[in-house]
Amino acid sequence: MERPRGLAPSNEQSGPGLGPAPADNALELLVHGVGGTTPEDMLDDPRTVRITGDDTAAVFRRADDVEAEREAAEEAAQGRTGRRGGRPVPEAYVWCNLTSGNGSRALWLLLLPFMVVNLAHWMRPTVRDNRIRTVRLYGLLVRLVGLSLTVLLVAAACEVALDLVAWQCAGTRACAEDRSWLGFLSPDGSGGAWWSQPGRRLALASLLPAALTFLLWYLSHRTWSAYESQRPPSGQDGAEEENDRSGLGRPGFWYGRRLVARLRAAHTAAGLLTVAAAAGGAAARHDAGAGGPGALDAIGRLVTAALVVGAAVVLWVVCRRGRTENRLDRHLDTALVRWLPAGSLVVLGLTLVYAAWSRPEWRSEHRLPGDTTFGGLVLVQGLLVVALCVVARLLHRAHPDPRAAMRGLAGPAVAMLGCSLGGVMSAGVGQRMADWLDGTGGSIPGPPVLLTWQASVIPPLLLVLLALVGRLAWRTVRLRRAEIGAVELAYRGEVEDAGRTRRIANTRAMASLTDRAPLIIGVISAVTLLLGALALVGATATGRTPDRAAHGTYAVVQGVAASSQALGSWLIGVGFILFVTWGRRAYKDPAARRTIGILWDVGTFWPRAAHPFAPPCYAERAVPDLTWRIATWVRATGGRLVISGHSQGSVLAAAAAWQLKPSVRKRVALLTYGSPLERLYGRWFPAHFGPAALSGLHRDVDCWRNLYRATDPIGGPVRLRGDCGPEVDREALLDPLAHGRTAEHPLPAPILGHSDYRADPVFAEERERLLARLSPELPGPRPECGPGEPRGSLPEQSTA
Repeated sequence: MERPRGLAPSNEQSGPGLGPAPADNALELLVHGVGGTTPEDMLDDPRTVRITGDDTAAVFRRADDVEAEREAAEEAAQGRTGRRGGRPVPEAYVWCNLTSGNGSRALWLLLLPFMVVNLAHWMRPTVRDNRIRTVRLYGLLVRLVGLSLTVLLVAAACEVALDLVAWQCAGTRACAEDRSWLGFLSPDGSGGAWWSQPGRRLALASLLPAALTFLLWYLSHRTWSAYESQRPPSGQDGAEEENDRSGLGRPGFWYGRRLVARLRAAHTAAGLLTVAAAAGGAAARHDAGAGGPGALDAIGRLVTAALVVGAAVVLWVVCRRGRTENRLDRHLDTALVRWLPAGSLVVLGLTLVYAAWSRPEWRSEHRLPGDTTFGGLVLVQGLLVVALCVVARLLHRAHPDPRAAMRGLAGPAVAMLGCSLGGVMSAGVGQRMADWLDGTGGSIPGPPVLLTWQASVIPPLLLVLLALVGRLAWRTVRLRRAEIGAVELAYRGEVEDAGRTRRIANTRAMASLTDRAPLIIGVISAVTLLLGALALVGATATGRTPDRAAHGTYAVVQGVAASSQALGSWLIGVGFILFVTWGRRAYKDPAARRTIGILWDVGTFWPRAAHPFAPPCYAERAVPDLTWRIATWVRATGGRLVISGHSQGSVLAAAAAWQLKPSVRKRVALLTYGSPLERLYGRWFPAHFGPAALSGLHRDVDCWRNLYRATDPIGGPVRLRGDCGPEVDREALLDPLAHGRTAEHPLPAPILGHSDYRADPVFAEERERLLARLSPELPGPRPECGPGEPRGSLPEQSTA
């Protein structure tokens, strides 16, 4: 679309000084929150014009305001009073299509474990002293957990394609007869055809997990180009001397191209090597123990050595380098990015040729060694999570933050949840595929024993979850009783309505449950780690499924084991079906797709620093968009600017403000409402949104006000003191605006909770106060903080 005349071109931002400052030239940049909205709703006008951007993310104005800058400049030059009377020009930045646009993004549900472990990378405790090595160790451990999840996903695909289908079902006459599409792979059904040998069946089946690996590589590469390849303004390419309070202000924070490319190459190679190990390992074991030709045995040893070398190279790449945020990652490790996946593909091809070599005497019996593979992965993940707990605890103890979730252990707890999600999805796919191939016939051995044990621990985990829900319900009842008195005090003098009072008190009590999330996550993670260890010990020690392992013991033990195994398998099946159904529905239903989009709004804010196959980071597009818009407008007009952010939009607004030059940042005011900046991000991501980071942002912008309600389950106070300037938080807004029917509200006012903050008269009042404080000239220096104000500095590689 052609740029309107009132909008400054982007290349004006590099000029030597600020543009003219018309008297009433003010801009309010609105940024919506989770779930998104339309520009018509944001601007309260059915006639809107896109002034810059594309179909993915764009800035809109009212049709009457397109030429606002030019008209204000002409009126100021002629000495006339502006027709706007000092009111700001509203603009709406709409970014909802970044997370909930087309239907294909519903398939990102399959990447949920990767997204969760990527979040763990950013949850490390605050660091203020020189602990660079400990910080790097934290990042390394999370990256290794992410690598193990990639191997787990590909191993699950290998379990289905190679073990259950090609090895067990195709090699068993009864199973193959029920599946006619497997006839050409069955030795009995095909009369010993070319594909019926076990090695050739494995080689053919390996194409499925290999294709899955390439699909993940393609999605990661394509989404990087579409979402995360937006460079910050050129003037930001260099570390700012006063921008060290939060890593989000560093020039390279939202442009980690080099690390993502390295991790993408390493994870792709790891997936291909996992497929090669699954196919070639079986052939190598047969050649080593069958007394066959020595040449095949030697080739098998070479293949094994190549796999070991490839795995060592992948580990070296993952361990070698973390994020570099003080500069843009403009360059790629071209040789590594190209040759590591290509070399792994060559190893896979040679391995498949070796596995497909003729071995007429080879028969497929029992299972492929899946128990060893999955058991090793579970053990490695458990050890990595425990080590991550130790490192996170050391960082937290060095500088305790009383508001940090789980006393600094939020990252390890979330990493554990990512591993458990990956394990449940792997077990669910294996269990359902085995049931579909064999039903209850018992003609094939089925999935690895460990997957059955993992399914069996789901019922005890659900009992713990139900106990937590009961505890929270009881706490809600107690909080509601306490809130009744607060509600009566807040609406003192109005007509009493006991039923409405209880509804308001109940909404307040339910909203406060958000602050109990660390308890739920912590308990579930600890119980999951314990149950996972018990499942690994039980599977390793007995080598049998739980019901068979309990055979011959007490009747109650047998009953519990059999019931837990059956119920766990059923729950996994139902959960897997619901998961697929939800994804399919979201693909067709925009409303369901919007719900999934809200999940991504929260989970994909952070760059892909630990897992390259996680859903793309929309903030690497949104933050540069906002930074460019603010910088170009201020430079072209020199006017006043208020960034008005709701919910997740307030987080984007803060991130964009951190990315601005100090001279531009001083001309900006922040108005946040329903903001999770401290309540969620400050507690769960203290290294980047902790007290030191938010206090630094408060000092850097000209002024900042925050609005919240007691009925809001997401937004909350920022909790900053006022010794660096005006206090940030206004007291909690009244919600609803009237308890009963009044002259101003003849009909009952709704309980708004997290929505419609702009409908409250306080919103316009606070916006006017911010605009009045902002001067057309460059603001003067802010007061220095008191001696008790927290100051923090992060190491050079804050997320290495």
